[in-house]
Amino acid sequence: MSELLVTDVKFFTVKCDLPFDGEDYWEERLVRPIDIYPDYDAEGTREIYQNPARKGASAKELEATNSFVEITTDGGITGLAPTTPESGWMIRNLFRPHLVGKDPLATERIWDQLFRINVHGRKGLSMMAISHVDCALWDIVGKVRGEPVYRLLGGPVKEKIRAYASCLGLSLDPKMVAERAAMYVEEGYTAMKWFFRWAPCHGAKGEEKNIELVKTLRDAVGYGVDIMLDCWQSWSVPYTIKMAKKLERYEPAWIEEPLMGDMVDEVAQIKAAVDIPISGGEHEYTRWGFMNLARRNALDIWQPDVAWAGGISEVTKICAIASSAGIPVIPHSGNAPISQHIWFSQNAVTTPIAEYLVKWNPIHQAPLEEQLIPRRGYIRPWKKPGLGIELDENKITQKVYAE
Repeated sequence: MSELLVTDVKFFTVKCDLPFDGEDYWEERLVRPIDIYPDYDAEGTREIYQNPARKGASAKELEATNSFVEITTDGGITGLAPTTPESGWMIRNLFRPHLVGKDPLATERIWDQLFRINVHGRKGLSMMAISHVDCALWDIVGKVRGEPVYRLLGGPVKEKIRAYASCLGLSLDPKMVAERAAMYVEEGYTAMKWFFRWAPCHGAKGEEKNIELVKTLRDAVGYGVDIMLDCWQSWSVPYTIKMAKKLERYEPAWIEEPLMGDMVDEVAQIKAAVDIPISGGEHEYTRWGFMNLARRNALDIWQPDVAWAGGISEVTKICAIASSAGIPVIPHSGNAPISQHIWFSQNAVTTPIAEYLVKWNPIHQAPLEEQLIPRRGYIRPWKKPGLGIELDENKITQKVYAE
């Protein structure tokens, strides 16, 4: 038994100012499954991304809001991990009684207990809450051992990992697309992902705009740079097959999430019909969800999110299943400090490249003392113990604990 015991579980939110260039931080939005309804389709970028500047701050400063779960122990060691207000409520009100007094180093036992008492939360927000608890517990384990979490998982397996610029939120104006794509290549990126704005409900004109986006990218960067394309669950089987045939000439590295997450057989149908690799799993959860994808041969590439799919404990298991099946795992990652512990505990065949969301990562890392960012197209791991997340109190304009 560990000498440590959990004494409390807290949830707090911090705000800080994030300077940016340009007119708006969020320039464009992606297509969404809900856009089949005209009133939702009419929503603009500012309506969807509610991120105004703080009163009294510069108009060129976004007010970045981040939430954290904090697990304290009787040994003075605290685990800290990102969370959300929804997960924070669940952790405080549903999970806290099952954490206080427990051994925080027994990550496997705690994960299993939270999963078993939460039988109606096998996916979605409840599993995301379990993920955040799991990451905070691993932060404690790493701090106790004096090692980064990826070392406790057997890493680092590699010294650096190639990163791709994930361009959600950037303008889709062709001129701006070409300029930004060339800029990222100049910065050292050898791969980038862009997000479609148009779906079957937008007809032939939307189809033309989607093709124009990919052609613009390929014309801007040539064929020596990987281009990935994200549909964010908003296409259909016939539309995806039709578009894939038209996009083959531009040699995309993959088409991501063409259908909603539960349409596993239909995604398998697309995979069997097209030559472009099909990726997904951002909105899938646990080893059982991904085992189902494997059994049905539904995807070429798996993309679990470490903070959603079950935490570090569970995504490690997902990687083991993927490795056995020869399927690459490229985690969805709006939070690089969490994802690094999977990137650097898995070999280059299992996890060959890292996503770096160029808009979300600056927001999620805004209150931190140090940011984990790509340099010349590669990310190198932190060497700090635990997750490595440390808040900079000088950057924080507001910090509020939940009662």
